[in-house]
Amino acid sequence: MTAAEPPRSPSAYPHQITERLRFGDTDMQGHVNNAVFATLFESGRVAFLYDPEHGLPPEGTQFVIAELTVRFERELMFPGDVLVASGVSRIGNTSMTLGQALFAGDQCVATAHSVIVLTDLKTRKSTPLPDAARARFEALAIDA
Repeated sequence: MTAAEPPRSPSAYPHQITERLRFGDTDMQGHVNNAVFATLFESGRVAFLYDPEHGLPPEGTQFVIAELTVRFERELMFPGDVLVASGVSRIGNTSMTLGQALFAGDQCVATAHSVIVLTDLKTRKSTPLPDAARARFEALAIDA
């Protein structure tokens, strides 16, 4: 498996949130619009990165997304809830790759990977991941 192909089982992910689908998420085909998938992945990514319990990002820094790839597996239908599952698939010097999947019930409807870079708020340039952030990401790793 590569970073572009995260696991397709919810149990493979250490971080999960549930999002409620809205009627306004649907398009004229009657399914959830593909642009909404990116928003659902964003909700999971933000919950993962900015969880106050974990103290990320380090003070004076912020995370920025450098790349997002989404692979659509199945239609997603309203009404219902979707599970947004996330885990770290790669850790670099200044960045990490987040593997994610969306689940409707036990069905994987989409997967994604995001390259996320830590940047210095003053210089607006990438900065190395501190040891504490690296350790946190290692604890949230997935096999991808």
